[in-house]
Amino acid sequence: MKKQYESLKKYSSQLINDESITINDLREKEYSGEKLTAREKQALVNFDRYRINELNAQADDTAFHIRYRELQVIANLGEYEEFLKEKYFI
Repeated sequence: MKKQYESLKKYSSQLINDESITINDLREKEYSGEKLTAREKQALVNFDRYRINELNAQADDTAFHIRYRELQVIANLGEYEEFLKEKYFI
């Protein structure tokens, strides 16, 4: 459990920025009926694809759950622009 906590702490400390628009902010915007820009839509598509690939790559349940939590932190705290980088266009 301590290893999981340290892993999540590492991710969250790298992502926190009070002025960030996150993946989850975009989802909330979309669910409330607001239109997303093409860039915002692309970031959501890229994140979802990345999330599925990352979770499918995990070897066991423990690794899956750890990675799942890490991805939740990323979606909650990371800037959506990260997912517009070339490495996420799979």
